[in-house]
Amino acid sequence: MKSGFTSIIGRPNVGKSTLLNRILGQKIVITTDKAQTTRKRIKGIYTTDEGQIVFIDTPGVHKPLNKLGEFLLDESKMAIPDADVILFLVDGSEPAGKGDKWIVQNILQTEIPVIIVMNKVDKVKKIDKVDENLLTYKLLFKKNYPVVKISAKTGRNIDTLLKNIYKNLPEGELLYPEDIVTEESMRDVTEEIVREKILLNTSDEIPHSVAVKIESYTESDDIDRIYATIYCETKSQKGILIGKGGSLLKKIGTEARQDLEKITEKKVFLGLEVKVEKDWRKKQSALKDFGYEQEK
Repeated sequence: MKSGFTSIIGRPNVGKSTLLNRILGQKIVITTDKAQTTRKRIKGIYTTDEGQIVFIDTPGVHKPLNKLGEFLLDESKMAIPDADVILFLVDGSEPAGKGDKWIVQNILQTEIPVIIVMNKVDKVKKIDKVDENLLTYKLLFKKNYPVVKISAKTGRNIDTLLKNIYKNLPEGELLYPEDIVTEESMRDVTEEIVREKILLNTSDEIPHSVAVKIESYTESDDIDRIYATIYCETKSQKGILIGKGGSLLKKIGTEARQDLEKITEKKVFLGLEVKVEKDWRKKQSALKDFGYEQEK
């Protein structure tokens, strides 16, 4: 039996979280088309008769502009040392760019096996174009790493990718019980789902300026009662998030509650309020309060 850790590394919006959700067959990581959707390392646990792959989903690697950006970059870097396999996920519909080159030079200089995973190949109609793009990624490395062309959106070649991962994992017993798919608590999941609905319903700077904190989470047999605060950086952002007559906040809450009821398979009451915490992304104390602090 094989078991081990597989870290997923790549630029923002290459499909890391979509890939993990596809492999697990359920949503454990939020996904949007906005950068910084994923802010923390999240474990997704995939178990078969062949063994267990513990995936580590990471924030998209980009140049940090504030304390939060530094945290995101550190989250990606910390997923490397303990990995048995690294998936370098790239957008196969376009050639390698400066961001990909930076990741290879600054994060992927390692002896840990790397698999180049070309996602979004379903977007390219000409096969020759995919091969041209592939060459630009292979040239970033001195070693000749294996390549798997996939579509996280459609599931194309995911089985081939899993076979390649298992090949590189060590022999060993299961690291987690076979019925567990994530270590995330329902408090963590709720924070992320509320943030996802904000990302999907707002634009401009709002998505990056928001943090969600669960104030209380009370479970019972028939209903979970959750109270959460959405923090933003300015009064104008607060006004946008609440919306005319509270319309946007109500929409965000309704969409989040519906997702949570699917996960918990029972009724959920979700109470949301919005507060201003000026320049929280630049403050170490605020980052710690909102859970953006490196694990020791």
